Amino acid sequence: MVGHCPSSYDEGLPFPNPGSARWRLFFLHSPTTKTNDTHPLSIPLSQMKKPNHTSDNISQNPSASSKITFRPRKIRKLTTITPTTNIAKIPVATAISTNSDNSPKIFKPLTFKGEVDIALRHLRDKDPLLATLIDAHRPPTFESSRSPFLSLAKSILYQQLAYKAAKSIYARFVALFNGEDNILPDAVLAVSPQQLREIGVSYRKASYLRDLAEKYTDGILSDESIVEMDDVTMFKMLTSVKGIGAWSVHMFMIFSLHKPDVLPVGDLGVRKGLQVLYGLKELPGALKMEEVCEKWKPYRSVGSWYMWRLMEAKGVLPNVAKAAVTSVEAA
Repeated sequence: MVGHCPSSYDEGLPFPNPGSARWRLFFLHSPTTKTNDTHPLSIPLSQMKKPNHTSDNISQNPSASSKITFRPRKIRKLTTITPTTNIAKIPVATAISTNSDNSPKIFKPLTFKGEVDIALRHLRDKDPLLATLIDAHRPPTFESSRSPFLSLAKSILYQQLAYKAAKSIYARFVALFNGEDNILPDAVLAVSPQQLREIGVSYRKASYLRDLAEKYTDGILSDESIVEMDDVTMFKMLTSVKGIGAWSVHMFMIFSLHKPDVLPVGDLGVRKGLQVLYGLKELPGALKMEEVCEKWKPYRSVGSWYMWRLMEAKGVLPNVAKAAVTSVEAA
């Protein structure tokens, strides 16, 4: 006969798991020699003797096999995760500068008058090697008149394409809506995947565009809320959109929102630039990039821009990366 094991609580106390120490205590205290008795696993806890935790004996005349050492339960400590917990392990942490109390520092966007000049003076003072690049190339410009929704849609369309092919598809995409001003979430949802396919957009990218538009119409995202988000929240919310990953968010933060302190640790051009500029034996990973670029704070976006220029000058910037960077710079 198999006893009934309750699935929740009996007499206000949790039922012990079979095989545990409390389960064995139940079994030993049960009158199992009587054939008409209820199975020991179905006896209410209120009818059981409370074990003596201060003694190894569990009955007055215990047998050798009934001597069980009762060990106090270990209480597992739970850790509450806050937005600042392990922030260095979050990819977007490379785009964040914080105060001593872990609150984010607020910097002016790079489109603010004179901000690029301030950034260049800072980088020259802090990094002599980077200063040579600054002197050899024109100052960066960060201009964009596109809305966050349009910039994100464009970044999806340009993914994994050569620049000329991506530019051609985007031009047809704009024509489909009779101009960029008409590329709005509702309008994107009104276009069928087949219509997008006819202008060169893959079904997969069409699903990405639809997911982005749906998050806008559902109120999960909006141009206004994106602009107001802190970097951690923005990274979390934007990467929840299908087809938008860490690299896309970093590019969006630099070239659409003009944030000054973004280090795109997943960008191959920036990684190669750091390797060449500092004579590193290996292509740097995220942690090494953080270490090397620490002195650039709070203008790592500008320092990254010069890594792209360095690789372009050497003719080794990957074609896909070059197309993507060129597209977002032109946004």
